[in-house]
Formats: sequence, structure tokens, C-alpha cells
Amino acid sequence: MGGDNYDFVIALAGNPNTGKSTIFNRLTGLKQHTGNWPGKTVMNARGYFKHNEKSFLLVDLPGTYSLLANSPEEEVARDFLCFGNPVVTVVVVDATCLERNLNLVLQILEITKKVVVCVNLLDEAKRKRIKVDLNKLSRILGVPVVGTTARDGQGLTELKEVINKISEQSLCCNPVQITYAEPIEKALDILQPVVEKLFKKQISSRWVSLRLLENNKKIELALNTNFAGNLLENSALKKARLEVQNFFNQQKMTEEEVKDSIVTGLFNTAEQIGQEVLEVESEDYHQFDRKLDSILMSKKFGIPVMLALLGVVFWITIKGANYPSELLARGFFWLEGYLTALFLASGLPDWVNGIIVTGVYRTMTWVVSVMLPPMAIFFPLFTLLEDLGYLPRIAFNLDNFFKKACAHGKQALTMCMGFGCNAAGIIACRIIESPRERLIAIITNNFVPCNGRFPTLIALAMIFLVSSIAAPWQSLGAAVIILMVIVLSVVITLFVSRILSKTILRGLPSSFTLELPPYRKPQVGRVIISSIFDRTLFVLARAVMVAAPAGALIWLLANFTVNEVSILNYCAGFFDPFARLFGLDGHILLAFILGLPANEIVIPILIMSYLATGSIQEFDSLEALRDLFIQNGWTWLTAVCMMLLVLNHFPCGTTLFTIYKETQSCKWTVISFLVPTLMGLLLCFLVSQSVFLFSSLF
Repeated sequence: MGGDNYDFVIALAGNPNTGKSTIFNRLTGLKQHTGNWPGKTVMNARGYFKHNEKSFLLVDLPGTYSLLANSPEEEVARDFLCFGNPVVTVVVVDATCLERNLNLVLQILEITKKVVVCVNLLDEAKRKRIKVDLNKLSRILGVPVVGTTARDGQGLTELKEVINKISEQSLCCNPVQITYAEPIEKALDILQPVVEKLFKKQISSRWVSLRLLENNKKIELALNTNFAGNLLENSALKKARLEVQNFFNQQKMTEEEVKDSIVTGLFNTAEQIGQEVLEVESEDYHQFDRKLDSILMSKKFGIPVMLALLGVVFWITIKGANYPSELLARGFFWLEGYLTALFLASGLPDWVNGIIVTGVYRTMTWVVSVMLPPMAIFFPLFTLLEDLGYLPRIAFNLDNFFKKACAHGKQALTMCMGFGCNAAGIIACRIIESPRERLIAIITNNFVPCNGRFPTLIALAMIFLVSSIAAPWQSLGAAVIILMVIVLSVVITLFVSRILSKTILRGLPSSFTLELPPYRKPQVGRVIISSIFDRTLFVLARAVMVAAPAGALIWLLANFTVNEVSILNYCAGFFDPFARLFGLDGHILLAFILGLPANEIVIPILIMSYLATGSIQEFDSLEALRDLFIQNGWTWLTAVCMMLLVLNHFPCGTTLFTIYKETQSCKWTVISFLVPTLMGLLLCFLVSQSVFLFSSLF
């Protein structure tokens, strides 16, 4: 941040599902960027806004329910508030569940005085007949309180004005101090004076004293890291802590009872404040949500509705992507003609044009034309479900299955994201707090087919498995097969997750708090923009980076010959005996290997290999593709084995790169490569050999 030009640093904190991101986006617009916190996989976002000729850097902290450092998100938020020195901290709360959100507000008020409480979602509170007395809340908390409806932009000007006044010290804050149980307060009287003298107002002495009473080792480490010297080894502090420990022993209070007493004090204070400032006209304001949840989360309808919704999303994605993919391909092909003419006119050798245009350019544009449209459709649709509040319900429906597999319930969400792109699914694994369970989710994410694999699965189902069905019913038959493939991918994910948790990643599943946010009207415009910029283009850029060198390699293999036979065909012949064991042939196996950069280029490489054309090709119809495959010895068994390998094989280059970036480990990247590949080969071997054995017996 040292090179940035700004006057004040503002922290933005809040619980998940309070509209914090909406406020951040409204304040900063497009003047923002994201990245990892140093040493963490947790994402951060920073942006800028101006008010009264002052420039503000707004740091969006991870959404968290507390600051007790039980997860990477809580640790990051706590450290920035304690050691990042924000001039003002804006805490966003949900007006419809104020009591619960006030717990975080009170914790932050113990760290810093310069706080603005932003009561968001006032429109939803009004719809549910909930009134919040903002003035009274401000008087009780002792800090400014601003009401907003962020999605409509209401209240944001007032929020910026209050931030500006506190930053310039023209508005004072006198936050409320929580009164804890008598033993806690007496212990604080012993410890706090020593802490205050030791840290010299560099940090809130009361907050530090409370954490020392809890014997919080992570916070002790953070204090030593951020302040020079081993302050916690100070003799006066050690003496005071020993005195406190003796006092608690006299009171017969254990360490857990001390922690419980502090947490109880926080929650009781939040509840009392909520009762004073809230006016609820009807206790049935959640009635609609409960009725909908009784269907979407029921044992009878929860899973079928979930599959139906995901099926609709996949169908819209596949159908909707065809036309823009075709347009992009035509546009790129048109431009390729001009590039070829330019290279020929320049007098460069043909092989230069072959490598750069036919190899690199054509492979890159193929990846873009095939990947971009489905991702641009899938991610907004998926994000709309998230914005609507449905994704936590999916996690709830699948939580029991993942618990039985000794995995984390949040893995259901990362798995769903993998249907759009496995690289995005890997990034989504950051929401899992446990490192062990995060690794399980990363390793198994590739078992669910991404958008790049769906076209291949659909084509194989159409031309081999449902070709005998009457034309009007073929698409329905293919849809049923794809749905079965999806169910199989989930079963395999659970199966492998359990094996990993019992072998190389032993451990018990951790518990987590799953908040079910109220159903909300999604913000379609914001969802489309954020999903395209934050997810689609991010993943596509990585795919293009990997596809470029692969395009050059594929061209070289296809065009360099020995005894008039291309190196590509030599390689296919080398792999053929091995591939036959799995119901495949050498060309298929080689296409998967060369298709490492992106799953979308597996079929084009296979066509190029069969036809020996020397460049990536695509057929205009499924019938022509079917004839080519049959001419090269394909049967329904070949199609089934290839579908199994499409479903279970090594992650694409983009996903592998993402796995390495997330884990910072070659070991786990290699394991993530081997696990799905070995599973796919095992399934292909069992199916093909079983069919061969059955055929020989009967």
C-alpha cells in the first residue's frame, strides 16, 4: 500500500450476509482490486473513494462472526483491526438480525473507539415489520450509527460524511464498555494497569487483558510478532498473570469457565441492546422463509429440488453457450485468415506461421471460444443462487453426506462451484477453515465435471448411448444420462473424501456454524458484473496462459515426421497397448495428455490425430464425428470408458496451477493430479474388463 495515494485507511467489517460487499462495491465502484492477505489463502479487497476532496482507502475485511481467531478469516480481520491502524472501522450489521450482529460490534468496540455502525438492509427490515431506533442505538453504543439500504444507494452519502468527520477528528466517539461478571472485572483490575503500562496505548489494554485472561495463544503470538521484543515475558506482566491465575483458582474457575463468562457477557449485552432498540410488529416476519425452507431443506424434497435447479442451470448454460461460442469461433477464424496472410506477406517461413498462428493462436482462441460463453452464463446463474440465499441450503442438504465421509459440509459449496470451473472451485475451498478438510476438498474437486467437460459428455451420450432413441426424445435421454453422471461424480467425491480422511489426511470432521440467510431479491446487474470480472475473466486468463505453449507443442508433434509418420502418431502407437486395457486406444489417451491445458481441446486433438491434419479441427455435426469414431474402431464401450475418463482424470493445467497457488506445495499438487487419474483408470479397467469377460462367457 506504500505506493498508493490516499489520506485515510478505513476498515470495513461485518458478519457474512449483511450486505458488506454491496456497500464496498457501492463506495468504491470499479476502483478496487483483490489479492491474498500475506501468508493467508483468505482473499482481501481494497478500493478507493473520495469525499470532501479527501481520498479514502477502503479495506474490505473477511466476513466473520467474531474476532476470537478460530478461523483464518477471523484471524485476518482481528490482526488488521489491531495492527493495521485503520483510522475508522465501519461495522456493517443486518437490520433484520441486529442482536446477533451486535456481538461483533461489541468486540470491535473493545479494540478501537473510532467505529461507525452501518445498519444495512433497512428495506428488508421494513418488509418484515422490524423497526430499528438508530438514534437510541447510537446513544447506547456511544458511536455514530447510520442506516442504509446499500443495494439502492440509500444512506451511503451520510455514511461517507460520518467517516470523513471521524477521520478528521471533528466527531468524537465514546463507546460503551461491557460490564462482565464480577470475577472477570476483578481480574481485569489486576491485569489491565500492567498491560496499559507495557503497551503504552499502542493497542487497547482492556481488549488485550481479556485475551490474556482467555489464555489465547494465537493472540499472544500476534502481539509478540507485531510489537518488538518478547513483551509477554515481561516480569511485571508474568507476575500479574500469576496473581490472576491464583485468583481464579480461589474462585474455582477453570479456563473454559473464564472464556464462557466473557462470551456470555458479550451475548447478554448484545441481547439487552437489541431489546431496547428493536420494535417487532409481528413475530411471523420469517414465515415466508420458513415455509420455503420446509420444502427446499426437507428430507423428501431437498435433494430432488437441488438436482432439478442444478439441472436447469446446466441446461441453460449448455444451450445458451452454443450460439456465442459459434460466433466467437467464426470471428477468431476470420481473424486467423488475416494473420496468416500477414505472416506470408512478411516472408517468414511456413513453420513460423504454423507454430504461432495454427498452433498457439488457434489453441488459445479455441479455449476462449469454448470456455468463455459457458462460464459467462454459469457463473452469473450460480452467483444468482448465492445472492438469493440458496447455496447455504445446498450445504445443509449435503452436510450429513459429507460428515459421513469425514469431510467438511462446506465442501458441498466448493463442489458446486467446480461444475462451472474446477479452478474456481479450488479457490472457493478457502471458505473451509480446517487445513486438512480444505485439502480434501481441493484434491476431490476435480471429480465433478466442469463446463469444459460437459460438451464432450453430451456429444458422446448423444452419438453412442441415445442414438437409437426417437429424435424428439434424444435430448431428454442425454439429459438423464448427464444427470446420472453428475450423481456419480458426487458419489465418487464422497467415496474418495472418506478414503483420504482415513489414510493420508486422517482426522475427525470439524463442526461449523451454517447461517441460513433470509431469501433476498438478487441484484442481477451487480451479480453479472462481479461474476464476470471476479470469476470468469480470472479463470479464463489462467487458461489462456497455459494453452499458449501447449498449442505450440501440439503443432510441433503433429507436423514433425519420421519416415512420413508424425511424432503424434508415433506417440499414439506407443500408448495404444496400454490404453486397450482400459477400453480406449492410444489416440484417446494421447488426446487427454495433450489436452492438459484445457479439457475443451481433447476432442479437437483426437480429431486431428485420427485425420492426421496437422492442426486442430472440429466437425460441423455429431453424425460426422460419430462416423469418424466408428471408422477408428469405437463401440458403445469405448464411449462409456471415455466418459468415465472425462469424468475422472487429472485436473487441467489451469486447475493444477491454481492448486499449487492455493497450497504452495508440489506434494499436494502431484497428489491432486494422481488421485482422480488413478480413479479414472481403475473405473475404466473394471468396466472394460468386465464387459470383455462377460462377452467371452456368453
